[in-house]
Parts: sequence; structure tokens; C-alpha cells
Amino acid sequence: MPDEQPEQSEQPAQPELGPARAEARRKPDTRGRSGRRRGRTRRRHTVARVLGITVLVLAMVTGLSVVFLYRSLDGSLATEDLGEQLGDDRPTAVPVEGPQDPLNILVMGDDTREGAGNAIDRETGGGSDTTILFHLSADRESAYGVSIPRDTLVDRPECYTEDGDTIPPSSGAMWNAAYSVGGPACTMRQFEQVTGIKLDNYVVVDFQGFQDMVDAIDGVEVCIPEDIVDPDHGINLEAGTREIQGREALNYVRVRDIGNGSDISRIKRQQAFIAAMAKKVVSGNVLARPDRVLNFLDAAIGSLTTDFENLWDLSKVGYSFQHIGLDNIKFVTAPFEYSESQPGRVELLPEAERLWERIKNDEPLTRRLQDGVISADDVPGVNDDDPGAGTSDGPSASPSGTPEDAARDEELAAVGLCT
Repeated sequence: MPDEQPEQSEQPAQPELGPARAEARRKPDTRGRSGRRRGRTRRRHTVARVLGITVLVLAMVTGLSVVFLYRSLDGSLATEDLGEQLGDDRPTAVPVEGPQDPLNILVMGDDTREGAGNAIDRETGGGSDTTILFHLSADRESAYGVSIPRDTLVDRPECYTEDGDTIPPSSGAMWNAAYSVGGPACTMRQFEQVTGIKLDNYVVVDFQGFQDMVDAIDGVEVCIPEDIVDPDHGINLEAGTREIQGREALNYVRVRDIGNGSDISRIKRQQAFIAAMAKKVVSGNVLARPDRVLNFLDAAIGSLTTDFENLWDLSKVGYSFQHIGLDNIKFVTAPFEYSESQPGRVELLPEAERLWERIKNDEPLTRRLQDGVISADDVPGVNDDDPGAGTSDGPSASPSGTPEDAARDEELAAVGLCT
């Protein structure tokens, strides 16, 4: 007998499929028993799509906000090209190899009492007691500021007014007299003729602009070794380590009744303050985002005068600082000695010529030229671990283990800084 075959149930005839449908029919079904897997996948795609669109919209809104802020602020930037007032005998820039050109920017403080927020005392003002050259290296890996004492005796060259008039030269003039007789252009021309360094840009900031920039980063930490009382200028500062802002910050960098009371001591405290300010800005990641840079500039935009063509060019300079380590942001004072012919004044030493040469050639400062340097990673009396955090009732003290440390502590104490 033939083998018995299992009984087959009669199946209805299947319709003939086209090639495409037949190929699809042969593919395995990945839906699972109930087809729910495909439903979950569709929901995930929907959620991802919504999230993606949301992120895109937020990015667009943020970008448009930055553009709007830039455009609105750019119109408020007071720009003034002083090139014609600098004369036709300007120094020639030394060619330097690097990814970019080095930058030499002269920053001047305007002591005017005119304008909102500048009438801080009963004085008339109108001069400039602060001149700092900021040099940014071609590789943008280092920057240093060089302060020139306002009492420095120099031979001021002839200067030129906006109307084309000539301001006669003066022998043995005080440095800050140039600003009084000819404004920022005369100070710039004086700087170039004395140092041989060609300036790329300048920035003038008044009292209100300084306060606004400090307030924009919620204050700067300082250490005040003793109570400061100056009733003539309405300055009262309590001793201690804490963050200060607004008028208190302005009073701190202006006051002279601390340490030995000299302008040199005030310069050192200004350097320490700016270093602490740079430390907070860099450590606080402000420079990593263009919108934060623009917001920072917004704080002082109405109180700045510069020859940068627009706000974007100015913000790019600030943005470049994010790649500079705090230990490579240094502040020094031009080498000087006290004048014997004019007591109370100072004269530049021959070492200053070596400083100017290194700046012209975009070379790092020698150890000798860094004597008394203040860097953004080592601000006297400021908390090294957390910039801007923590307060104390008195100066922070660190043990002096070497004669060099002891000498530095003595120098800091003499200028009114904590050790």
C-alpha cells in the first residue's frame, strides 16, 4: 500500500502577484505578533522629530537674538578714526610670523565728570590718569598689559587737533598732560613717538563704562588689607576679601590713601583688579559664547570711544582671550625711577627700551622685565580655587618660604595689596 499522506485541507487559490508585491511578500515580517513594534518606532520618530525641531527653533531664536543685539548695539558704538591726527611720521610695524598679526591696543581712562554717571565728586576732571598698552601675541597664546605712570616725564611731540591746528611740543612734560591738551590722539602720538611701537587700535573708557563692565559680571573679588576712608572723594571701603561692584569698585581703583599713597601703588591695584576681572571673565566661560561677549560689551557700549570699525571687530578681540591661559595674561609697569630733578615725578629707565623692543618683535617678556608682574592666575589676596566665591573678614595670608616671597609680600603691602 502506498504510504498514507496526511490529509490536506483544501486552500483557496491565491491571486497571482506582480513582481514588486511578490518581493515584498517574501520579506520577513518584523512587526511582531501584534505589530506594536512598528507603532512604538513611529512614536519615537515623532518625539525625535519634535525635539529636533525644538532645538532648531531655539538655535534660530538664539542666533537671531545675537544678530539683533549686535545690530542694536553696533549703532551705539562711538567710533572715531584718529589716524589723521597721528601724523605722517608714525613708526613702522615690524613683520612678525604667526597665524594672525599681533595687536597693540592703547586703553585710556577718561576722567571727565560730564555725562551720566561720571559726576562722582566735586572735581572737574577732563584728563586721563590711566594709560595701559595691551599687547596680544600673533599666536593669541599670550597677552600682557603695560601701565605707564601718569607722572612719567617725557618729551611730548607736537600734536594735531581735529581741525588741523598744531599743539606745540613740550620738553619734560608729564605723561598725562598730553590727554589734557590734545585728547586721546595726542596721548597715542606721544606713546608712538616715545616707544617706537605702532598702535593698531585705541579704546577710551569713562567712569560709568568701567562701573557697568564690573556690574555686568556681578562684581570682582578683591582683598583690601585695611579700612580706607577718604572723605574728600567720598570713598569708604572696609577691609576684607569680597566682591565689589558699581561705585565701590570705581572707588577702589581710584583711591590713593592706601599703602604708600603714590600713583604707582594705585597702578598696582588697578593691575590686580583688571587681572581679577580677566580671571572671572575667562573662568566664567563668558568668552566662549559670542552672545555673552556682546552682552558684556553692552554694559559699557555707551561709555566707550574707539577706532574699531564695528562692535563685531571689538568683540573678536575679547573672544580671542578664551584661548589664552590665565598664567599668560600678565600686567607690568614700564621700568622707571623716581626723578631727582622733579621730586614726585618718575623717569623711564633704559630697561624700558628693551621692553618696547620685545613688544615690537612680539617676543615674550624676560624674567627681569617681569619684575613685580601680576598675572590673572595669581591675583594677590584673591581665592585661587574659585574666582569670585567666598568672603573673609581680612586679608588672605600665605606663608613666605623664600627671601623672594618675603620681598614680594613687602612690595605688595607697600602698594596696598594683600599678601
